[in-house]
Amino acid sequence: MNSSNNDYIKPLIRIAEKASAAILNIYHSDYSFEIEEKSDNSPLTKADIAAHNTIVSELTTLTPDIPVLSEEGSKIPFNERKKWDRYWLVDPLDGTREFIKRNGEFTVNIALIENHYPTLGIIYVPVLGVCYYASQNSGAFKLTADNKTIPIHTKKVDEDCVFIAGSRSHLDRSLDDFLQRIGDHQLICMGSSLKSCLVAEGKIDIYPRLGPTSEWDTAAAQCIIEEAGGQLTTTDIQRMKYNTKDSLLNPHFLAFGDASIEWERYL
Repeated sequence: MNSSNNDYIKPLIRIAEKASAAILNIYHSDYSFEIEEKSDNSPLTKADIAAHNTIVSELTTLTPDIPVLSEEGSKIPFNERKKWDRYWLVDPLDGTREFIKRNGEFTVNIALIENHYPTLGIIYVPVLGVCYYASQNSGAFKLTADNKTIPIHTKKVDEDCVFIAGSRSHLDRSLDDFLQRIGDHQLICMGSSLKSCLVAEGKIDIYPRLGPTSEWDTAAAQCIIEEAGGQLTTTDIQRMKYNTKDSLLNPHFLAFGDASIEWERYL
């Protein structure tokens, strides 16, 4: 058990709550969101920036010696960040498209990466006031809106009906092919890292992501899923690694709870 990492959990939840309050202040306003477009054509709102500023400021105060890599931060060259053996990896508002649609399916993601793997993960769901969290070798938990802490675990697959998560905004032909091969299933579409949280708490069997994502989209979720008994891997079932290359884009991945199933044979 990494006791020093466990010591970060309560302050990180408070930081995620502060960022969520900043997001919800804009989300519940009567005004239309001002939406910018980033270079990769993904949307950017004032809520993304407000959450980013809150989290980076708070993390810098909490751990001034640990660098922060955030989706909305300035781009840090690989030559600099490849020297990091420990850093915070942040998605201040995961699911900006869902935020814009006002469907509530967005999260705040904070992970601690050590030697290329996530060792601590926090996923906060602002609209629900729910937090999923895990620390390496310490289990995974769900903190409810009424402040109850519940251990969470992945589940064994019932092959009569496989529960599959798909992205609400990014369904594509690759997923259709996967679904056809897998047979009887129920597809549940949802935004952001909520899909991975459902894998971790045993409500979803697998979340196949066969399209583009970035490292901040998966790091916190990976720690939570692994500590809940599952895996988040590349499509050839290799554990996902972080900060190993210039690009911060992920390979296609599978997030699943039951490792006894050869999921790759459905690809």
